[in-house]
Amino acid sequence: MTTIRQYHERTKHSVASLRANQHVLEWDIQPLPFKIYPDLEPIPLPRDFGGVPLSALQAIAASVPHEPRRPVLEMRALARLLHFSAGITRTKTYPGGQTMYFRAAACTGALYHIDLYLVCGTLPDLAAGVYHFGPHDFALRRLRAGDYRGTLIDATAAEPAVAAAPATLVCTSTFWRNAWKYQARAYRHCFWDSGTILANLLAVAAADGVPARIVLGFVDGAVNALLGLDTEREVALALVPLGEQASQAAGTPPPAPPLTLATVPLSSREVDYPLIRAAHAASSLARPADVRAWRDAAIAPRAPAAPAAVGLQPLSDPPGRALDDVILHRGSSRRFARRPISFGQLSTALHAASQGVPADFLSQPSASLADCYLIANAVDGLAAGTYAFDRERGALELLKAGDFRRAAGFLDLGQALAADAAVNFYLLSDLDRVCARLGDRGYRAAQLESAIVGGKLYLAAYALGLGATGLTFFDDDVTEFFSPHAAGKGVMFLVAAGVPARRTA
Repeated sequence: MTTIRQYHERTKHSVASLRANQHVLEWDIQPLPFKIYPDLEPIPLPRDFGGVPLSALQAIAASVPHEPRRPVLEMRALARLLHFSAGITRTKTYPGGQTMYFRAAACTGALYHIDLYLVCGTLPDLAAGVYHFGPHDFALRRLRAGDYRGTLIDATAAEPAVAAAPATLVCTSTFWRNAWKYQARAYRHCFWDSGTILANLLAVAAADGVPARIVLGFVDGAVNALLGLDTEREVALALVPLGEQASQAAGTPPPAPPLTLATVPLSSREVDYPLIRAAHAASSLARPADVRAWRDAAIAPRAPAAPAAVGLQPLSDPPGRALDDVILHRGSSRRFARRPISFGQLSTALHAASQGVPADFLSQPSASLADCYLIANAVDGLAAGTYAFDRERGALELLKAGDFRRAAGFLDLGQALAADAAVNFYLLSDLDRVCARLGDRGYRAAQLESAIVGGKLYLAAYALGLGATGLTFFDDDVTEFFSPHAAGKGVMFLVAAGVPARRTA
């Protein structure tokens, strides 16, 4: 068994593992939710974002930008992308003075361990450089001056989207900011929580006409060094080249000496989880030749399965709620009313979320590593039961009819949310197939794509006037529950959706 598969097995939840886990939250060392460079001057980002031309559902479904494309990427466009993917959308102050920061995308435990960095050439209103995005004050801070896009081109073995982009975002995770609560399982959350951010980012980019692509194939050491990361604690996860501007091709990058920039300590002390670092090291790429081999192994679309029983019936006149409005009002539902949603709403959400992800590990957006299974508790026009989603045909295959609310509640660690929800979406992946093709790094891809699809389902639910929340799960119990259809697959992500219950005074 490979190191990455050992990691997956050792971080599975089961009834026995939860009973045996003696972990308690040490509130005195709860980490800061931000990475702060105290000695660097902020470069404020503009807040006059303007509007998005596409409705939320259209933007979520788009895998390529809506025309017309932006000929130039300027700070206003960058500010929109950053705000609606990883920015602070509202705050709440509790008695005692503690402030809760709500972000544009969902995050496990609201611990916000994902940071965004920008590597760009000279833009109309921003000098070439390497920057860190600070959500706490909505500003950039320059870590390096100069055009370092060539470093990313070399690190990605001249990935075409990176080579053409005037700017590239880099997602990173600081392990401790999530492991404080979730221990070694936090490595899964690196991709879950960057995936929900990227679901937002792709939707905004598509609506704004900014070409964007997910790039997981890169030399880890080169990208980490460019950003000056302490790789015992923080690592690069994904690159997102933005825009196409052939007139500003990147040249030879300047030297990049090690960075020694001070950051505010996250906690008075931290707890190390070596299993996380072992999993990341095992799935890292060391040379451009390794990156080329990774990209050449991209997963191709599968042939459609046998005709499924129930074809999707998306709403003919879906809500036209604006994407900005959906993101600003998105949250994580804390309670669901046991009221049904319509089959049209379910169909519309599934259709929007399943139109593909532009990524280097997929030969085309119609390919996928994620298989979606459903527990339908209350959907008007669809029999209660369990289903497998046939993505290629846009249809649902009934696996077993019946009321499975109680089972749904058990599978999500015994929480009422999944039992009360109208529908639960489980994203599973055949890790044997994925890792045989893409190696241990395929695990990152499987987790990330499932989280992006889950993030799209999240947004689609709110665009339809519903609520949604991400949940964790008993791994092997979910696989067994959907077997024999799901035999051999691993659970990557779970989203519950339905009618939110209104709180009473």
